[in-house]
Amino acid sequence: CVHRDLAARNILLNDKLVCKLSGFGLATDVLDQRDYEKRTQGRLPVRWMAPESILDGVYTNKSDVWSYGIVLWEIATLGGVPYNDMSTQEVIESVQDGYRMPRPDKCHQDLFSAMKRCWADNPERRPAFQKLTKILQVILDGDK
Repeated sequence: CVHRDLAARNILLNDKLVCKLSGFGLATDVLDQRDYEKRTQGRLPVRWMAPESILDGVYTNKSDVWSYGIVLWEIATLGGVPYNDMSTQEVIESVQDGYRMPRPDKCHQDLFSAMKRCWADNPERRPAFQKLTKILQVILDGDK
């Protein structure tokens, strides 16, 4: 399943503070195919989208990893809006030109490094979710 709309607004917490993913309205099943190509029109969450999704309409688990990096940024900014001072077109052009958001104030450098890995231009250079889980666990264990 490719979610296609990973964002802090789609993360819920239960009574034990366990995160639950929600907002599957844009999700698509890719069990029998590696990629999903969007062929219809409609509003898209551009500020959370990977370059290949914005430019080519291609969605994969690696494009969800990009979006997860944006979610980490949202968490680190306590709910900041990604690319807040840019229009949608400016976001598209800036990301395409290699711009990445700067490290949020008081954000641990290791967490920001994980975000930047999620935002690699080449989707194959982005970590898998399993690797991200390990990276974040090391960061959390180090902060105890």
